[in-house]
Amino acid sequence: MKKILYLFLLPAFLNAQNTPDGADILRKVDKNMISKTSISTSQMVVHGRRGSRTITSKSYQKGEVNSFSEYLSPAREKGTKMLKLDDRLWIYSPSTDRTIQLSGHMLRQSVMGSDLSYEDMMEDRKLEEVYNAKVVGEDTIGGRKTWVLELSAKVDDATYEKRKEWIDKERYIPLKEELFAKSGELLKRVLLSDVEKIDGRWYPKKMNYKDMLKDGEGTDFIVDEITFDTDIPDYIFNKASLKQ
Repeated sequence: MKKILYLFLLPAFLNAQNTPDGADILRKVDKNMISKTSISTSQMVVHGRRGSRTITSKSYQKGEVNSFSEYLSPAREKGTKMLKLDDRLWIYSPSTDRTIQLSGHMLRQSVMGSDLSYEDMMEDRKLEEVYNAKVVGEDTIGGRKTWVLELSAKVDDATYEKRKEWIDKERYIPLKEELFAKSGELLKRVLLSDVEKIDGRWYPKKMNYKDMLKDGEGTDFIVDEITFDTDIPDYIFNKASLKQ
C-alpha cells in the first residue's frame, strides 16, 4: 500500500521540485523589462469604431521614476509632452501653451482615446517590488511554453490589485497579462509579441492593450526602436523641458 501511494504521489513531487519560485521568475522578468535608462521611438495604434489612428512618439526613461515623452505625429498631437517625476505627471499642450499636472482619479483617464490610462503609462516599477507571485500552472502561448503566475499587490499604491501573468519559460518575458480590480473584475488584457533580443535582453516590441470594459480591438503599442542603458542628459527630466 505504501509503495502504491509513493508511486501515486511521485509525479506531483517531481513537478513541485521542477517548479521555480514565483519571486525568482519575477526577478528574471524585471531584468529583461527594466533598465537603468532607455530611449525609444514608438507607435500607438488606436483601433476605434470608425477606423484606426496612429500616434508616434519619442520617449526617454531613467530608472523606475523618471520619464519624458514627446508626441511627433499626427499634426494635432505633435508637440504634446509628458513628464513623470516620481509619482507626479505633467502634460504640456502646445495648442494652449499650458502645462497641467494630473493626479488622483485623473490618472485613470484614457491617453488620447486609447485603451491605456495615464496610470498604465506611469507604471515603471519592478514587478518584484509591487507584487507577491505564486506559480499556479503552465500553458502554451503562440507555441511558447509559459509559467502561469498569480500576482497579488503587497503595496497600497499598486495600479492593479491582482494580475495574472503568462511568462515565457525560456526567455522570461510576459506573453500575456490579465489585470484585475480589487473586486476581482477583469479590467484589461495585454498580449505581448514580436520578441527580439536587444542589447543582450529579450524584449517584446508589440503590445496589444484591451480595455475589457470597452468594445473594440484595443490599442497596439509598437516599439520601432529602443536602446538600453544609454546616457541621457539630466535636463530632459526637468519641467523646463516641457516648453522647449
